[in-house]
Amino acid sequence: MAGIIEVKDQGKLRIYDADNSHYVDIVVPSSVTANRTITIPDASFTVPQADTNTVYTHPNHSGEVTSSADGATVIADNIVDEANLKVSNSAVNGYMLTAQSGNTGGLTWAAAGGGKILQVVSAERTQQTSTTSTSFVDVGVSAAITPSASNSKILVLSHFNECYIPAADSNRSMIIAVLAGSTVINEAHTLYFTGLGNEILFNQDFMRVHSPNTTSEVTYKMQFKSHTGHEVRVQQNGPSGGSTLILLEIGA
Repeated sequence: MAGIIEVKDQGKLRIYDADNSHYVDIVVPSSVTANRTITIPDASFTVPQADTNTVYTHPNHSGEVTSSADGATVIADNIVDEANLKVSNSAVNGYMLTAQSGNTGGLTWAAAGGGKILQVVSAERTQQTSTTSTSFVDVGVSAAITPSASNSKILVLSHFNECYIPAADSNRSMIIAVLAGSTVINEAHTLYFTGLGNEILFNQDFMRVHSPNTTSEVTYKMQFKSHTGHEVRVQQNGPSGGSTLILLEIGA
């Protein structure tokens, strides 16, 4: 073919210098997937020498961070710890890592959000208590809690066990209540009607979210009274179970 120099079989073109003492080989790979073309520009130029200072060979690494000559770098699972994170402040036990775009690294340690239970206090009584008083008297179950913040909520759970109204030939009633300090926060009124001919035995549960709005100690207690002056009881069968009071402080 006119204008074409073909070199077959050898896979390289060898060009000697002026005194034939050295040469340059232009080498073709042993196999190519398609025909290739090297186009020489229409201008004089010199092929630059290889600069070994600018040739980068990616090293191989093993261990927690692995890499290979192809440049792929992989961080092993469960390796990045607190010391390797760029966080704007120091960690505090119980704090959570949160996003904060205005801080260094975009991360900051912060206290958990609201709804966290901060403390639990409880009390129980298994002995019978009775009264004929028409004014509230103590069941014998009370618990005190000191909120850690004035905006905390107190979840008050109470269980009056085996409230008892004896059988009688006249109407009788019993009132039970839960108090925070001297303030009633839960109350229930049970009636016994003439002619039923049977005693009344029942349990009563209360649940209330209370806002004491203080960091001073608050005492919660369970009370009851006879509305009609007849005898009424709590914990009728003694230690068959307990009347209980549970207080949970919940962060705002």
